This record gives sequence, structure tokens and C-alpha cells, in this order.
Amino acid sequence: MSDNLQNAYEVLSARIGESSAPTDWFEVTQDRINEFADVTLDHQWIHIDEERSKAGPFGTTIAHGHLTLSIMGHLPRSVVETGPRLEGQKLTINYGFDKVRFPSPVPVGAKIRTQSTLKRVEIKGGMIETMNEIVVEVEGQEKPCCVAESLGRLVF
Repeated sequence: MSDNLQNAYEVLSARIGESSAPTDWFEVTQDRINEFADVTLDHQWIHIDEERSKAGPFGTTIAHGHLTLSIMGHLPRSVVETGPRLEGQKLTINYGFDKVRFPSPVPVGAKIRTQSTLKRVEIKGGMIETMNEIVVEVEGQEKPCCVAESLGRLVF
């Protein structure tokens, strides 16, 4: 095992339980929802039919859960992270998710933001795998709209 990998593991392990600052708010517009529907071919009326949705269970159109999940990857880049610089790290890759839940909807026009908490760090070959719990909240709503355990691999 390289010194860089071991040092990075120690630095990250010491940060388990630490949370990032919340990101800036990001508005989810009807245009964005419609474009996502076109890309994914998911044109369910609760997402794109504004008139029908007024009488539906949410009183308006709502974002796709997978749209929220997709935007979630952009939001951390909207703030400057103060995380440690890891000597010898070449890149970070998205390795997937252990768990994803959508406890509440994202109504059209709502603003969302994320906060991430480092939960786990493991050495996997010449990489470090991290698991961050990411909570996506909706401005003015008590329940989050998404809670996900995101896996990343740091390559050295």
C-alpha cells in the first residue's frame, strides 16, 4: 500500500461524522422537469401535465425522483468545499448508491439544497471508498425530498 493511500485513509477516517455546509438553493423549474421527462421518456402526468396535476395528489406538478437524484450530483459543486487535499489522488469516481429514498415530493418551483455527511471510509485495492449520506431538503418543507447513501472511489 502506498504512503499516499495510507495517509489519505487516515485523514478521511478522522473526518467520519463530519458534515459539509449546505449548498446554495437550486430552483426546480417546469422547463427542467419537462426536459428531464424528454430525456428519460418518463412523461407521467404528475410531472408534465400542469392542468391535470392541479387536481392530483400534490396540487401541482412534481419533479421526478431521479431528477432530484441527478441534480444532487451538481449541487455540491455549487459551493467551495473545504475538504482536505489528498496527496497523490488522481481522480474520484461515482461508484453508486447503497440506499436511496424519496420521503417527500419536490413541487415545481421549489428550491432544493444538499448537505453531506461522511459515514464510512474503506481501502479497496489501490482506492479508497467513501460513503456519504446526502440529504436533499426542500425550502420550507420539514421532510427531506431525498436521502441517499452515495459511494465514491478515490483513485491513487
